[in-house]
Amino acid sequence: MRLNYAQPQKTKPKPLMSIKEFSEMSSVEQSTLRYWDEIGLFCPAQRGDCNSYRYYSPDQLITINFIKVLSSLNIPLKVILEISKNRTPENILHLMEQQERILDAELNRLHRAYSTIHTLREHIKPGLNLPDINHISVQALEAMPITLGPPNQPWEGESFYEAFASYCRYAKKNWVNLNTPIGGYYESLDYFLQFPSVPTCFFSVDPLGQEQRPAGDYLVGYTRGYYGQMGDAPQRLADFAARQKLKATGPVYVTYLRDEISTQEPSEYFAQISVEI
Repeated sequence: MRLNYAQPQKTKPKPLMSIKEFSEMSSVEQSTLRYWDEIGLFCPAQRGDCNSYRYYSPDQLITINFIKVLSSLNIPLKVILEISKNRTPENILHLMEQQERILDAELNRLHRAYSTIHTLREHIKPGLNLPDINHISVQALEAMPITLGPPNQPWEGESFYEAFASYCRYAKKNWVNLNTPIGGYYESLDYFLQFPSVPTCFFSVDPLGQEQRPAGDYLVGYTRGYYGQMGDAPQRLADFAARQKLKATGPVYVTYLRDEISTQEPSEYFAQISVEI
């Protein structure tokens, strides 16, 4: 008796695709596929014998997805190439943890950059239409987050530039954002009259600051000129307060609506002076 065994079916070879077809299916540009081939990251399944054209197998879509996922996470191609040679769950997990730390740092940088842009916009906009230099009024101001620096020593003959240089060194050491506008904080209107060129301390108008200029009613005046040049602004504010029988109850804040960010000429710097009443 003869037994008939079924003959094994021959596996039909999977059709190969041209680079154009594979590009359309994988959503990867042809130029990118060529570059990945050149650096050895992702090579075609086959090359034409006569024309060296690139041909790809449908199975390669799995590999292309691996590269696309990692590339979308801003992982350098060099790193992807290295890890593709020894791809294990442990290696990929380590890579994800490492990239997460990198992205966390980048997110923090972007958040600070966004906050800086918002703060600069809020200071530049009112600086487009400047009020009269002699205009003094009572205004309701919103709260403004700030980061205060260390106290200055004006009674020991410290100049504005020495005090400001000291603040910059402090800011760098303590990660204070110096990209936002820098202002002057005076502990009282009397102090402002006595030491107009050197504030009690400097501050950064930092959206992430722990201190703040509180919301409330403020006596608001203005001055024009380079940093530390207050002119007669302190006396004008004091005289106005006396005439209107207003009592200054808080510190004086000097913030610049125009500075080196928005104008080239230092004589055109324009500061808003506010003291809570």
